[in-house]
Amino acid sequence: MTEQDYYQTIEKPGFAEFKDRGSRFLAYAFPLNAVEDFKQQLQGLKKEHPKAVHHCFAYRIGLDGNQFRVSDDGEPSGSAGRPILGQIDSKELTNLGIVVVRYFGGTLLGVPGLINAYKSAASMALQLVPVIQKPVEVLYDLQFDYTRMNEVMMLVKQYNCSVLLQEIQLFCHLRIGVPKARLEDILYKLKDLHTVEITKTKLSP
Repeated sequence: MTEQDYYQTIEKPGFAEFKDRGSRFLAYAFPLNAVEDFKQQLQGLKKEHPKAVHHCFAYRIGLDGNQFRVSDDGEPSGSAGRPILGQIDSKELTNLGIVVVRYFGGTLLGVPGLINAYKSAASMALQLVPVIQKPVEVLYDLQFDYTRMNEVMMLVKQYNCSVLLQEIQLFCHLRIGVPKARLEDILYKLKDLHTVEITKTKLSP
């Protein structure tokens, strides 16, 4: 597999509801950058739906295919989390999560019925939100004197870098996400400024 310069994700949160024999399946899809983001969303939905019987989910983060998780949250094994993840993967998306909240309607749906319900709810939520292409970014920390601020910010804007962290004092610290496709160009330009210290960000796992 070649290394990608872009990935596909969703632009904003989406919501859909699927009903089957009295049970209601509420699907919430949302963009993510980290597992912590997902945990916050899940906690929020558990607070919002305290009477729901299940909060099943799947998420996928990153491009290596290794960072994902599924949960059946008490439903029969393989009947909820996997079908939800299947919808994310069938659209080749990453950096997003889907939580499907179930209110039980009194009739057991059986495993095939559950698979269909969780899959349908997740699919409907994804159909309602635009899919966007985002550049794969490499994170760098920049340290520089305040007098260089304008020049650095001009480059950051020019190369469509995202600013993830900024501490502006006499000595400034920026953490930026550099689009991988333009990495060599911007590093060359930043090094040209001489007094800017550039280090690749080491994130704790």
